[in-house]
Amino acid sequence: MPPPSPLPQRHGLDAAWVCTPERSQHPLWQTMGAWLDERLSEFVDVAGFLAQERFVYDTGAAVGGRDPYRPYTFVWFHRDLAEETVVPGPIHLIYRDDRIVVIDKPAFLSSIPRGRHVVQSVVVRLRAALQLPELSPLHRLDRVTSGLLVLSTERRWRGAYQSMFQRHEVEKTYRALAPLLPGLDLPVTVRNHLTTRRGRWQAEVLPGVPANAESLIALESVIDGLGSYRLTPRTGRTHQLRVHMLGLGIPISNDPLYPVVQDVPLDDFTRPLQLLANELRFIDPIDGGVRQFASLRTLPLRSEVS
Repeated sequence: MPPPSPLPQRHGLDAAWVCTPERSQHPLWQTMGAWLDERLSEFVDVAGFLAQERFVYDTGAAVGGRDPYRPYTFVWFHRDLAEETVVPGPIHLIYRDDRIVVIDKPAFLSSIPRGRHVVQSVVVRLRAALQLPELSPLHRLDRVTSGLLVLSTERRWRGAYQSMFQRHEVEKTYRALAPLLPGLDLPVTVRNHLTTRRGRWQAEVLPGVPANAESLIALESVIDGLGSYRLTPRTGRTHQLRVHMLGLGIPISNDPLYPVVQDVPLDDFTRPLQLLANELRFIDPIDGGVRQFASLRTLPLRSEVS
């Protein structure tokens, strides 16, 4: 693990780092600049970064391109960020104390900085807004899913709360809009084995394998000709509710991945997935208090483009 970063966060993001290997692995490296050019030129303008003193050692001193090569040395820097379209819709602050933050996020906002969604993520936006540099999510919520997300305020609290989610001690309730299917006997518990494969957008059901995913699905009402379903996941596999609804013949409305992958532009925010992380309930692992939260959003979820 690297030592503490000498650079502060920028845009709510920690500085990136690289570490030099021992010289014997590549005797041609005579300078730090030569190593940085070979290691990072595919990703950043190494010459420009060196000229602007944007590479620093763990002391905070700038790396010089002609500095003699140093084995086992950490170098820190901030990458340039690509422009991103602002995701519409407010992040509602539902609850905050010294240990956790609970928010209600809009569809299309990534929970964590990832791929082409960096600044437009819950973590980056809220670290700056709440002045919590160690803020991090305690569970997953798909980018296209709306609703409740719990985050820890500091690294020291993360383990206790993450373990609670991993042990399935958090009661989660989702609501979804999907077609009505005459003859479908509900409520029903769906159990199967879900897996994901690198390079594929969709999760897959593996037949004949012990179940690792379980959801209780019930029909509550009818809204605008669609069923309003109450979904209670008892596990937390990737895309679990979306796959389970599809398997029943009632795919969730506006789903860009199921039943078929759709080519939706990243800046098209007009058709939010009709899936809402609606309620959360758990016993706080630190003080034993009952925590219960509800989303401010309701179905049907409307486009939040102004």
